[in-house]
Amino acid sequence: MNRISSALLASLLLAGSAQAQQWGHSGERGQNRQEDRSNRRELRDDRRDVVELENVLSRFDRAWQQQDEHEMLSVENKLREVLRKELAESRIELEKDKREVRHSNREVRRDRNWGRRADDRRDRRDDVRDARVEAATLQTRMAIARELNWVMGNRNYSDLQRQRNLIVQLLQIAQQEVHQTKQEIREDRGERREDRREDRRESRHRW
Repeated sequence: MNRISSALLASLLLAGSAQAQQWGHSGERGQNRQEDRSNRRELRDDRRDVVELENVLSRFDRAWQQQDEHEMLSVENKLREVLRKELAESRIELEKDKREVRHSNREVRRDRNWGRRADDRRDRRDDVRDARVEAATLQTRMAIARELNWVMGNRNYSDLQRQRNLIVQLLQIAQQEVHQTKQEIREDRGERREDRREDRRESRHRW
């Protein structure tokens, strides 16, 4: 009877541990898939912004060279549209990054009480970095928008050159965001591989 009870108890403990682990991993995998979809969607948006700004710059140069007032006005309207969209996207992305920082802070506080590995502290550092970069990008875009508001519509050489330089700055920011999103995707893949290796090590040493 004692042998049966001991065996039953052990099986229940093992089943409970495996089930808890399965639930934890399932939630983590779901979050990883969601983050991966979000990153890929963000990369598509970043690439689209680059293409749009490249087109704006090309049209601007052509309108300036040909002294085509109608085309220049059309280019400036398109630039306003692109800039409004990018400012809105930056604000949305900054709010998302702030939410991720708050989530990471909660994860780190929880893990202090449960003796888990330091992955969440690493994730928090990454989230804080992303939020700071996005905040700086938003401030830069806002400064460019204010300056563009002063020079748009002017046709003297210095204002036209300044407008062109500001378009180039916006294009460089968009290209940098493509690079940063690609880097984030690579980092996330590396973290998931490391998590899987850690899970396998824990499984081998469990019980």
